[in-house]
Amino acid sequence: MGLVSGIFTWPMLPVKGLVRLAEMIQDQADRELRNPAAVRRRLEEIEAARAAGQITEEEERQAVERVLRLATGR
Repeated sequence: MGLVSGIFTWPMLPVKGLVRLAEMIQDQADRELRNPAAVRRRLEEIEAARAAGQITEEEERQAVERVLRLATGR
């Protein structure tokens, strides 16, 4: 099994490595999205943009909903 299976599985190693790398990147992105400090910072940035008149009240509401949806994974 060793030599024969090695011949057939060897070409798939780069694909498996790429899949693992993508999984690691996804895990890191999920951790950053759910980090309470990062969520708070994004919400503060939205609030500051609203206070400065850069976005409307409706845009603020939508942005807050989007941040909270991402933070909760829904």
